[in-house]
Amino acid sequence: MDHSQIDTWLAQAQAGQLTWSELAERLLQMEHPPGREHQPDLDRQRRCGFGEVIFGSGKSIGDIEEIARRLLDSGQSEVLVTRVEAADAAQLLSRFVGGRYDDLGRTLRLSQSPVAETRRLSSPAPTPRRIAVVTAGSTDLPVAREALETLRWMSVDAELLCDVGVAGPYRLLAHVNRLRECAAVVVIAGMEGALASVVGGLLPCPIIAVPTSVGYGANFEGITTLLSMLSSCAAGVTVVNIDAGFKGGYVAGLIALGR
Repeated sequence: MDHSQIDTWLAQAQAGQLTWSELAERLLQMEHPPGREHQPDLDRQRRCGFGEVIFGSGKSIGDIEEIARRLLDSGQSEVLVTRVEAADAAQLLSRFVGGRYDDLGRTLRLSQSPVAETRRLSSPAPTPRRIAVVTAGSTDLPVAREALETLRWMSVDAELLCDVGVAGPYRLLAHVNRLRECAAVVVIAGMEGALASVVGGLLPCPIIAVPTSVGYGANFEGITTLLSMLSSCAAGVTVVNIDAGFKGGYVAGLIALGR
């Protein structure tokens, strides 16, 4: 950005030669000049606390690289890209200093420094602001990994608990005391989505329910799960879109950070 030009316009506005509205329009045009194919939101981190996330599906490798570089150059320390295929991710990782690709979650994190790994639930006591990502079955793992990588991108302490669905609810009991100490729990389930209600009835923290498209015909590719979770009688359950691991992780991260 040309700061000398901004100083000139500011002096003109103060002298009455330029209205403040005209000054604002010129500043916006400098931030988003015409003719560019991509216009990433470079101000989002200031407004919302976290920078723009790139939805990779349908974008070329060149598109993703251009947008990511502009975001990094604007001061964003790490860029999260969702729904990226492995072959594209491999090429992109070779073009940036730091990065991490999660093949199950199809998430790509691009940075100028090493990127932290994810962890599963283990024995050490949780921190008060920790998030747990819980899946009903192992088939829900792709969505869970997207949520988990989103939380790690937000620098939120997050861990994964897999395959504790209501087909065998006793499996959840061994983890209840630990889950009760989390700031929020992201529950990811397909089929009828009953796990969100079960977890919501056991824990005092907010539950972010993520319906998945996993299920047989009457599941209607996640519609049944979505409606079931929306109809939950557990008071602490809120629901995001089908297969929206990013959204579930992001909301939980905001809760953990007290936003």
